[in-house]
Amino acid sequence: MNGSEKPSLANEILEQLPLAEKTAVWGTLGTIRPHLSFDAGRDAQIFFEAISGEDFDCSWNKANSRGRKRVCKLLVWRPRLNLGFLGFPNGIKYGVVIDLLTNRSNAHRQQIAEAFLNFTQQDLLKMLGAVVSGQLETVITGLLRPATQYDAHEIKAGLQGLETETLIEIASTRTAQQLQEISDYYKQDFKSDLEMDIASGTTGSFKDLLVALIKGKRECYSGVIDYVLIQQDSEALADAAAGGDAGRLESEWIRILTQRSPEHLKRVFSWYHKMTGTPVEETMEKHFQGHFREAGLTLASLLRNAPLYFATKLYQAIKDAGRSPRTAARIMISRSETDLLSIRTEFKRRYGISLYSFIGEETKGDYQAALLGLCKAEDL
Repeated sequence: MNGSEKPSLANEILEQLPLAEKTAVWGTLGTIRPHLSFDAGRDAQIFFEAISGEDFDCSWNKANSRGRKRVCKLLVWRPRLNLGFLGFPNGIKYGVVIDLLTNRSNAHRQQIAEAFLNFTQQDLLKMLGAVVSGQLETVITGLLRPATQYDAHEIKAGLQGLETETLIEIASTRTAQQLQEISDYYKQDFKSDLEMDIASGTTGSFKDLLVALIKGKRECYSGVIDYVLIQQDSEALADAAAGGDAGRLESEWIRILTQRSPEHLKRVFSWYHKMTGTPVEETMEKHFQGHFREAGLTLASLLRNAPLYFATKLYQAIKDAGRSPRTAARIMISRSETDLLSIRTEFKRRYGISLYSFIGEETKGDYQAALLGLCKAEDL
């Protein structure tokens, strides 16, 4: 085989792979990747012009600096004083703002915000919060916060509304380091301890499960399949379920579900089913109650197939976006640099329509543009 044949052969192989496997070959499962020619200063200037409608004078004299600061302050205060945006005839270029934010990684967005602060002495997040509203504001806020700070705010909202699935989703899909950063941001922004708020805002076994997840003690997958431990864990779950002691049942299931790696637990679930003739979800339905049951079933779904879980939640959230726009925004934003391509694959497989087309049919306006910007493309 000569050199000219290799690219076509590689393409033929890739074309036979499912999307998730293709993207694994390419090196990422996210739709957003670091921008190759990224320039934080240039992007900050684009933001200024898109928000203010004024050209950016990049000369570093005090008059220009004061002028930029004045423009930004005026933008923030005009809506609060019900003065509208008179004096800015070009209006806010929402398309430019959305396009820029959905084509930069979270790390790059933080650098843009820092450059914007240096240019204008004004906070970009507060600026955009003053000029956008509704569903679009939900997305913009999520994009501009550091990822773990965004999670901390979602957990706060989840605790206030006792949103079981939101809390389990975040607590079970973040790394130990991310969970520590979430706790740090939570303390910084809300002047309160996350574990203490969970303890006071939840009860019973649901509280115990959530606290165990937030501690971030889950084992990392070593690549070695431990068949002895798989059998031991399966038997421990089965014995606890058969014992009739609700306290022991719940504590044993919490211990195993929060400490073992997802790869290990998938095998435990399979072994448990073969051994007892009952799926773990059926056991949870029978023995768990209330929020603990909902939390257990959510956790099991995430452990079995996280992309499928997120695809299902996206379908529900987008279909009912008026009631809970936060859910769709959170999933699209938080998974955009990790596995949104896998979620797109599962979405198309389950619902027979691409996520991109579904967003186009079920949403509208700038909110639609933001979600499409994160989704990126059709799955044919």
